[in-house]
Amino acid sequence: MTVTISRLYDTYSDAEKAVRGLEAAGVPHSDISIVANNADSWWSSDKKIDRDRDRDGVDDRAEGAGTGAGIGAGIGGAAGLLAGLGLLAIPGLGPVVAAGWLASTALGAAAGAATGGVVGALTEAGVSKEDAPLYAEGVRRGGTLVTARVAETDRARFDAVLNQSAVNLRDRSAAWQKSGWKSFDPASKPYGADEVRKERQLYGGGMR
Repeated sequence: MTVTISRLYDTYSDAEKAVRGLEAAGVPHSDISIVANNADSWWSSDKKIDRDRDRDGVDDRAEGAGTGAGIGAGIGGAAGLLAGLGLLAIPGLGPVVAAGWLASTALGAAAGAATGGVVGALTEAGVSKEDAPLYAEGVRRGGTLVTARVAETDRARFDAVLNQSAVNLRDRSAAWQKSGWKSFDPASKPYGADEVRKERQLYGGGMR
């Protein structure tokens, strides 16, 4: 039996590590999906590789050369799911960078007027109705969502891969609620670049 597991990350780089971890653990590319907020245009189709992921103003390749970490080779050698990233606009989320089955399903759900596009896609895949809106809201606020379809017998192993650097969804949604948030609304205006920056700074995710 196949189950769907998802995690939210404050930064794209953390989500990228999770995707690579899943691939290394044997999950096929076709069963993994990534959806990252792009309100601040950190990624563009003519710049398919972001060379300053930590947003410190320095090309990561130069930093890698200085430390001997080979970051440049890692950035230039993207493969698997991440090689297929593309720009999309999903209702309620605004501009995102995405790849994989969830993004395709979300667009199809939106076209068919399913609730929230990505929420409908997640619930259809088996994510609980309680968690799906929280994941959507997390992306809307600047986060990155990684979702995978895995065998139920292997769930614990893949959960462990995704748990590294993942957002605690319960704690985060509680913080949103304290600031007046009620629930994810696909008809609401997506966050702009300034709002996303403030959100990332608030929760310590910083820039990508």
